[in-house]
Amino acid sequence: MLGSWFEIALWKRILIAMVLGVIVGMLWGSGAESIAWIGTLFVRLIRMVVVPLVFVTLVSGLVAMGDPSKLGSLGVKTLAIYMATTLAAISIGLILAAYMQPGIGVDLSSAIPGQVQAAIPLSERLMDIVPANPFAALAEGNMLAIIFFALLVGVSLLTLGEKGKPVADLMDSSSEMMLRITHWVMEVAPFGVFALIAREAGTQGVAALLDVVTLALAVFIACVAHLLIVHGVLIMKLMLKLSPVMFFRGARDAMLVAFSTSSSSATLPVSMSVAEENLGISSVVASTVLPLGATINMDGTALYVGIVSVFAAQVFGIELSLADYVLIAGSTTLVSIGTAAVPGASLFLMSAVMDTIGMSPEQIALVIGFILPFDRPLDMLRTAVNIGGDLSVATAVANWEGEFDKEIFERPLKF
Repeated sequence: MLGSWFEIALWKRILIAMVLGVIVGMLWGSGAESIAWIGTLFVRLIRMVVVPLVFVTLVSGLVAMGDPSKLGSLGVKTLAIYMATTLAAISIGLILAAYMQPGIGVDLSSAIPGQVQAAIPLSERLMDIVPANPFAALAEGNMLAIIFFALLVGVSLLTLGEKGKPVADLMDSSSEMMLRITHWVMEVAPFGVFALIAREAGTQGVAALLDVVTLALAVFIACVAHLLIVHGVLIMKLMLKLSPVMFFRGARDAMLVAFSTSSSSATLPVSMSVAEENLGISSVVASTVLPLGATINMDGTALYVGIVSVFAAQVFGIELSLADYVLIAGSTTLVSIGTAAVPGASLFLMSAVMDTIGMSPEQIALVIGFILPFDRPLDMLRTAVNIGGDLSVATAVANWEGEFDKEIFERPLKF
């Protein structure tokens, strides 16, 4: 029986675990909290491998690339396409919200005002890229600082030549070691996912979404539309001439884990694994583009913020002009760069964006208090969109930089 279980494709095991988790959670209710520790343990396991995996794979990939000058074009292309996809996401959200009008007829009189954590200034976020202590950055999981330090280490090994070979070989072996550990951790994924989903279904339940059916439906449609149109059709089919079906097939494990954990950083080891093994992305691109995406790319969050901002305006009878829609789109795209490290980043984004269209602090607090009870299920959905976007951008950058293996991308996977 145990052998038969491991013969099933991982994505199927995770999907089965999610369905069973919903059923058990709804039947067990709040008692599902008693197995929440299994999900917490799984999240801790995958967080455990994030920092060493990113550091050693990035250094190893740089050494294997052999040409540090390629990093400049790689970085510019990555940032440009991340910003473009974020702008596309919020545009889709705004169009759907304007058409579906989820805020019409909603009463916020019973909502308890929510509080938003102050944002970290963009200048401070940029300063944090250069670590005062690299070991502290590694210990704290400061991803941008880790990437910066790993780039310096990798480039220095390239310039040292033969003198740097012992360390380069160590990093290469360490990279293989961390990937092996990641594979072991992923075998635990179905059990962790089951516990996480059961807890959510038991403590909050899908019924929480019934209070805001139209808003939830708008977010769901926007997420699916963004994935299919922007990443599936525009990037995969038209720009890269690749099969969207093959892409989503290769990305499914990471997107399912993202859905269950609601954490881009926790999903990072899985994203890096499927990027190399399923999508044919080289280690140097995967270890650079994906950690950066987990830090600044917020496609799902951006479209969510756009929809909620229009929802709030409709609730309070604020007429939005075309200029207001443009302002919402532009401010969300720009502000998202500096908020990825803030807990509840989407809540801050909502506050900052709604402020630009003239909403008072009291109105913003009421909106945030209203959506908090059902935010978690939608957070799961938008995190899956974020991860799908990260992998799509990584595939595009790998293609443009000649770091893509089409044979691996099109290779039949275990169904």
